[in-house]
Amino acid sequence: MKFEPEYIEKLAKIITDNGLTEISMEDGEQAITIRKDLPEVMVTPSAASVTPAAVAPAISAEAKETKTEPTQKGKPITSPMVGTFYTAPSPDAAPFVEIGSEVKTGDVVCIIEAMKLMNEIKSEESGRVIKICVKNGDPVEFGQVLMYVE
Repeated sequence: MKFEPEYIEKLAKIITDNGLTEISMEDGEQAITIRKDLPEVMVTPSAASVTPAAVAPAISAEAKETKTEPTQKGKPITSPMVGTFYTAPSPDAAPFVEIGSEVKTGDVVCIIEAMKLMNEIKSEESGRVIKICVKNGDPVEFGQVLMYVE
């Protein structure tokens, strides 16, 4: 069985109608995952078996307080998903940004790898990067501050 576009659209409608953020289906050697929390609906075919989707753990109020720095200047760029933070498109490439780099709205500032997919994170602000809060290869949570732009 092949996942037809009509079937994929029905899955996307189920997500929307039921307030879900993600749905995964497996049929033999095929798998599909559709997420609402990404910039666009994403379909991920796989020839291997599917591993259960990573679910963001509940974050205590205490942990939430440590994620934001009220005295920090600038606008935060936060992670839109759970994954692994990367500063560059490949290990031997130059980082997208460094402290002091000038960025424009829409510039790629990092990559978050989630479920073997590389998701480009773009700046929503123009300005200068004044702080990078995560190290290359570190795991990140949904909503975690990655860097500040002033």
